[in-house]
Amino acid sequence: MNRKPEVSIIGAGRLGTALALALAAEQYPIASLVARRSESARRAAALLEVPTRVSALKDLVDHPAPELLLIATPDDQIPAVAEALARLDWETADETPVALHTSGALSAEQLAPLAEKGWSTGSVHPLMSVSESKAGARLLKGAFWCVEGDKRAVRTARALVRDLGGKSFSIESNKKPLYHAAAVMASGNVTALFGVASQMLVQCGLNDEEAREVLLPLLSSAVRNLQETDPAHALTGTFARGDVETVKRHLHVLQGNEPALELYRLLGRWSLDLAAPRLDPAVVKRIKRLIG
Repeated sequence: MNRKPEVSIIGAGRLGTALALALAAEQYPIASLVARRSESARRAAALLEVPTRVSALKDLVDHPAPELLLIATPDDQIPAVAEALARLDWETADETPVALHTSGALSAEQLAPLAEKGWSTGSVHPLMSVSESKAGARLLKGAFWCVEGDKRAVRTARALVRDLGGKSFSIESNKKPLYHAAAVMASGNVTALFGVASQMLVQCGLNDEEAREVLLPLLSSAVRNLQETDPAHALTGTFARGDVETVKRHLHVLQGNEPALELYRLLGRWSLDLAAPRLDPAVVKRIKRLIG
């Protein structure tokens, strides 16, 4: 795609704003930013170095249909947004417009009302954690993206990803929830586990900042190990070594902290399965009896 399509983005949260910044930096014309609260769209527009319209959803009818529409709203809002867009008596361009949503868990089927109106529909999801828009715009460049939808939508999504210096892959549409659950495991749940570990160190006498400071290098070392090898060989620590007595000590000190104890047992079983081929079977059995 030599000429960059004009883009309108619905949703001016962290991801929508990050997308606007990243695409504008790659010379994509940003036609409009749309949000339920106009102040959100204005804040996002103020970050751009190029002029763009700030609109409410209903006001889009006053403008020609964009060549590319990105829907970056929360997942639960996507069906209603698609219905509302399909009801607009839009001025249509000569070329079929493309609508892509950015949900990891939902497929292009959520945009069926637009497909029935002749739009090409799909999804494009960055496999990246975006917690702040400016930093997120940098992270989107070079990220992996999951794309699916009809042929034209997928072709458009792949071109967008290439322009951002990223890599795209596709899965079957009905596997999107499983794909997204995997992403939650690798990102959101790891962050939650980090929070649990931090609180355990606070109980040891560190403050929140100190706990975060000392745990981050440990987490980084685990990521580096995973960059070098598979999870079974990257695993280190108590379960990787088969330290029965240490497992007993851990279980003892976690008594009374049921959420942490439950997590320890659950993830311990998974860790033990990874480590089992390299451990004495008798040791594996002893630890399994301990953690249940």
